[in-house]
Formats: sequence, C-alpha cells, structure tokens
Amino acid sequence: MKILVDAFGGDNAPLEVVKGSIEALKENKDFILSLVGDENKINEILSTLTYDKDRVEIIDAKEVITCEEEPTLAIRKKANSSIVVGLKTLKENEDYSAFISSGSTGAFLVGATLKLGRIKGVSRPALCPILPRLDGKNVLLLDAGANADCKPQNLVEFAIMGTEFARLNFGTENPKVYLLSNGTEDKKGNMLNLETFPMLKENDKINFIGNMEARDLLSSDADVVVADGFSGNIALKSYEGAVNTVLKALKSEIMASTSAKIGYLFMKKAFNNLRATLDYSSQGGAIFLGTQKIIVKTHGSAKAKTFKNAVLQAIEVAKSGVVEKMKEDFSLSGEE
Repeated sequence: MKILVDAFGGDNAPLEVVKGSIEALKENKDFILSLVGDENKINEILSTLTYDKDRVEIIDAKEVITCEEEPTLAIRKKANSSIVVGLKTLKENEDYSAFISSGSTGAFLVGATLKLGRIKGVSRPALCPILPRLDGKNVLLLDAGANADCKPQNLVEFAIMGTEFARLNFGTENPKVYLLSNGTEDKKGNMLNLETFPMLKENDKINFIGNMEARDLLSSDADVVVADGFSGNIALKSYEGAVNTVLKALKSEIMASTSAKIGYLFMKKAFNNLRATLDYSSQGGAIFLGTQKIIVKTHGSAKAKTFKNAVLQAIEVAKSGVVEKMKEDFSLSGEE
C-alpha cells in the first residue's frame, strides 16, 4: 500500500509534514510513504532524519496552491502543484490508496471531486471529521464544510456514508444517526430539515433516531450527525472555539495564584489527558467521504503528531474497505 502526503500543504509545511509522516513509518511497517512537493526541499529535511529509505519516495511538484487562491481556477492553472500532482497520481495508479493534505481546503476538496471523481450515485461528497464523545467513543459529523447549500437527498446520502464508515471503522453494529437542528422535536428546523427528516426516517439503510441540538454533539449516544455544510461547519468551529476558550481560561486561573499552581502539579496529567481528548485534530484528519479513493484533510495548523496520526488513520480506513462498500451500496440503490 502507498500513502500520498502533500508535503507543502498547511502552515507548518514542509518540515512538520515530513517529520510526522516519517514517524508513521516507524509505527506501521506495511506501507510506502510518497511525499509530494519540491524534491530538493524535501530531501533537505530527509537528510536530517533516520528512516527506511526503501519505504519513502518523492514525487516532484514545484508549485503550491495557497488558501488565498480561488480553488477551481487554481486547480486548473497549477497543474504542477502538490495537490494536483498528488490527486492525479492517486487516480491513475491502483497501488496508491489515499492522499493527505493540510493545504487549501477548497482547492483540495474541489480537486478531489474534479480530478478523482465521485462514487457513482453520490451527488456530493462530504467532509467528515471524527469527534470524541465524552464516553470515549466517536461521533461523525458530516458535512462539516464542503457543501454550504444542500438538498434533502444530499443529507440522506451523508447519513448512508456515515453509517458505513461507523460500521467498518469503529465496529458499530447499528450506528445511531441524528439530524442537526435547533431543537429535538420532529417539527423543528428550517425547510431543509423539515424536508429531510421524513426521508431519513423512511430510509431502511440507516438507524435514524431524530433531531439533535449542537450542544449535545459530544454528550449523546450519536454515532453519526448529518447537516448541511454551512451548519456543520459552524458547529465544528464553535466546538473548536469553546475548547480553546475553556483551556485558555483554565490556564489563566492556574497562573493567577500560587495555590492554583500547586494544585495544577497534582492535576497536570488529568489536564493533559483532557486536552488530548478534546483536540480532535491531533487524532488525524477529516475524511472526505464519497470520492473514488480515500482523501484525508488535516487542520491547516497541523503539526508532526497530527500528520503521523493522519497517515496511520488513512491506512486503517483503506484496510476497512469502506470506499468499496459505499460503491456497492450506491450501485445497488440504482441512484445516478
């Protein structure tokens, strides 16, 4: 198995990207790492690291797509960018299983849809971060930003894809699916929600429970929460902001007095565990569900640990066969 990594995507590229990806080699012996980007600069970093040279290849790509560029135009104009070259390599070679990037979200997702292609029957792929539930399990949120405007059928497809992902990657036998809304009652929500609710309820491929408010995202029994990309992204960013605010407030309080500092010494392990649990981005990346192969989008500010985990995550998702199962599901549905 070969895993592609965009070495020049994100705020901390290429150093943190390369370091983290090389760390993944040490934890899993069953894949070859393919770093995409400026070959000379990648080699400069690799020369400072210890690794199995037989398991690393470099695919040269001199251009970089920035977050300031219009995604569709950049994908068309920068054919030698790390994102475009990586996607082209993934599409044209069977032995490449996944592509990971921390670069421009718009360009990466648009490129994945245009260059790699959708699974037949999936009208719109969805960005799916894996969030930690308070009981130690996980909840999938999709869409979290790829599709700002959606139709009811899109959300039904999100629910089906999320269900298969939860089954195959987390071993959840009958994943519980919820619809993100502004209340738990059946009649709550905007027109999109009101039209989607009965469609989810009637679909025999999913275990639809009902509506969910964003405040219950991490504290409920939900395995999959579906939303349009606009609402899902707001929920995700609100979660990120709340976690950062709480952690900053705790730090401020700890530094405010000597007794608090002493207390922190006894609670340091608990605080570090809490931080690690709540920081979903440190666990890997968000999967872009609905494309022909595995696409993983990591946070723009991701560092080495996140890239290591994203590579390991991509390997496990590839082994699960989730893409093949989705192709089968949507083929059987007869949807075009």
